[in-house]
This record gives sequence, C-alpha cells and structure tokens, in this order.
Amino acid sequence: MSSFDLQRILINELPVSFLYEVAFRASLAFIAVFLFLKCSGRRGIRQLSLFELVIILTLGSAAGDVSFYHDVALLPVAVVFLTLLLIYRLTIFAIGRNKHLHALIEGVPITVVKDGLYQLESLKKLNISSGELLMEFRQRGVEHLGQVRLAIVETDGDVSLYFFSTENIRSGLSVLPPEHRDEYKIATQSGLYCCVNCGFPHLIESGCEAQCDRCSKEIWSPALTNHRTN
Repeated sequence: MSSFDLQRILINELPVSFLYEVAFRASLAFIAVFLFLKCSGRRGIRQLSLFELVIILTLGSAAGDVSFYHDVALLPVAVVFLTLLLIYRLTIFAIGRNKHLHALIEGVPITVVKDGLYQLESLKKLNISSGELLMEFRQRGVEHLGQVRLAIVETDGDVSLYFFSTENIRSGLSVLPPEHRDEYKIATQSGLYCCVNCGFPHLIESGCEAQCDRCSKEIWSPALTNHRTN
C-alpha cells in the first residue's frame, strides 16, 4: 500500500460504476426513512421522544449501511425497516393503554420552577444545570424567577412557562449569567436577596452573611421585582 493513493482514498478497489449504485441505494434509503416517518404519524423532529429518537438512530444506521456497503443486500435492510415500524406501532399502541408504560417509555413532564423557586430535586432528575434552564428563560423574555409561576420541562425537552399576573409578581432571582448579575457572600447593603442556588428570597443586613433556609447555600444576588415587558 502506498500513502496518499487517490484511487484507494476515493473509491478503494471498487469500480467507478459502483458510485451509481451508491446513489441508487441512498435514494432507496431516503425514501424508506421518509415513508417510515410518514407512517409513524409524526409531523416534525421536535415532537420526537427518546424512544422515537432511538428508532430514528437505528434507521439511520441501517440506511447508512445499505447506502455505502456493496455487500449489504437490500431485502434484509427492508426487513429491518419493517420490523422497526412494527415495534414502533405496537409500542405506541401499548403505551396508549397503559399509563405506567407510557411514563416509562415516553417520560413525564417535570416541574423545575414553582412559585418563583427552583425545584432542586427535579433539576437533579433531569441532570441539567440551572444555567441551561436560565438560557431557556432568557430566550422567552423572562428577567427573574419571580415572574414565573410554573416552569415545566416537557417530554420532548421544550420548557413550558406560566407567569404570574402583573399584580402578583414576586421578588426573584435574576436569570442573567453570573457575569451580568451581582453575587455576594457578604451583603454590601441591607435589602432582599435571593439564593443563587434555589432562588429563595431572604432579608440580609449590610455586612452580614446568611445561610439559605431552603438549601443551606450562602451565595446571594439582589432580588428583582421588575414586571414583564412582553
């Protein structure tokens, strides 16, 4: 073998005419995946659950194999596609009739903020950081947690937000990144502060430290009371 052999790099020992077969195989694979998605009844990728994502990844692997490898026959791959479709339809049928199986496979919505406070146990279950969550809030026009009555992470990963009415907005933790909000262990002036870890509000005197009554952390940020502008 010689290094930088273009024939080997580009097509190896296969004939150039095999490229036409690759195009044909890729076209069939594309059509098969498209038909699978149409038969599944889903309208878009954002609707995919974890279970459906696994199905799609398996389809992609089968489609890739049949597209590139000359020794992979078409009929066995077609059986793979039909088997996956059958598994998918049977699973959807089963979870539609069993709520416990539905929760196991599809997951359940999880409340991550309630009454302006982080639900810390929920964040641990989701294995996401508060920073990822705050990014979602900022993109939805939220300035502080006191504006949020409920925040729910749906089974497709989207975050649903429910806001307090203007007259019921509470004092809350700023959702800005740490470099854009003040954080203190010792209060520089007397006032209402929010725990950076859980959002719990607490009055702290100037020059004093405090431990959060809710999560026992000791880092605070000045509470905000701004109303939503959109």
